[in-house]
Amino acid sequence: MSADDPFIVNGKPTIVGTGLISLDLVIGPDRSKSPRLYAGGTCGNVLIIMSYLGWKSYPVARMNGDKASKLVLQDMARWRVKTDCATAKPGSNTPIIVQRIRKGENGEVSHRFSWKCPNCGAWLPSYSAVPAVATQTIADVVQCPRVFFFDRVSRGAINLAKHYASEGALVVFEPSGINNPHLFIEALGCAHVVKYSEQRFDSIEGINDVPGRLLEIQTRGAQGLRYRWIGKKASRSKWTHFAAIVATGLKDTSGAGDWCCAGVIYRLGAGGLAGFQAATETEIQAALRFGQAMAAWNCKFNGPRAGMYQSSKRTFKVALRKLFSGHDVPAEDEKWQESKGPRFKCLSASCMKTLSNGSGITKASRGNRSHRHTAARR
Repeated sequence: MSADDPFIVNGKPTIVGTGLISLDLVIGPDRSKSPRLYAGGTCGNVLIIMSYLGWKSYPVARMNGDKASKLVLQDMARWRVKTDCATAKPGSNTPIIVQRIRKGENGEVSHRFSWKCPNCGAWLPSYSAVPAVATQTIADVVQCPRVFFFDRVSRGAINLAKHYASEGALVVFEPSGINNPHLFIEALGCAHVVKYSEQRFDSIEGINDVPGRLLEIQTRGAQGLRYRWIGKKASRSKWTHFAAIVATGLKDTSGAGDWCCAGVIYRLGAGGLAGFQAATETEIQAALRFGQAMAAWNCKFNGPRAGMYQSSKRTFKVALRKLFSGHDVPAEDEKWQESKGPRFKCLSASCMKTLSNGSGITKASRGNRSHRHTAARR
């Protein structure tokens, strides 16, 4: 790795990941403009960003050919993601998440996630884990990746984590919740890097008892992040704090954690587990700083990965180098196209109404809320 140029990493490594891969419907602050459809979800975003950075990315999912899955696969193909393992059997409906971005009178930006159709209020498909029986086939398709990533706990994900770890892969776990405590502790035991948001966990119970040497990263929004080594063989266990990168022109914080995670993986994962174990404290901190720079850049756009569509690759790299070195960059002008009539039909299987822009969403459905994030709290 280079301390001067954060993009200099040897080779073109492979990453395999499983977890939340969804179709994101992003409704921007200007309701006169059409919503956008992106492939998303934590795992989906991380794998697509890694492909954007030049890695070979293999998402593992159960997309069954429904309308949402076709849109997700189409978007992934745009970024050269390898979809060989994205249609594992048995298939399942692709999760759909609605995100609304709002800007208050005081200029504060917030976003809200919902699992309900914006038109009819019907529940949209949720996440289904890849079953354990499918993992051997996946392991045969992709052999010896440098990194395995997962963000949802399941027997299938744990089996893949153990298998790829035995092949020398760095295992990165970004938990969204505990659900099954026994599987969760087992998942921690498979991981070499655990990253999570302070909003989800103040701390993770049981992580101190995980054997081996494990890097724990907690993102803290405006307070930056902190990290520490965990495990019986750890040389240190105190938190080291990193201040946030100050960036002007904030538009939306959604996806910032995914960009941060991808940045850390990019810098620490190219050499697999052996490369990670050989990393110095300076290299660990440079990786975290690069992740923070990635997150800061993403916040200058509306949507979890909107910057990839709005900015050229060259402009992206120039901006990241500046942010990494401590210099701010201006936010780019928004290129959200005006709506010119219906763009797509309702995504709920039980509703065929047309959803063209914000004015086409019924008042009743606007009250469907499940999850709200405010930029000031992140």
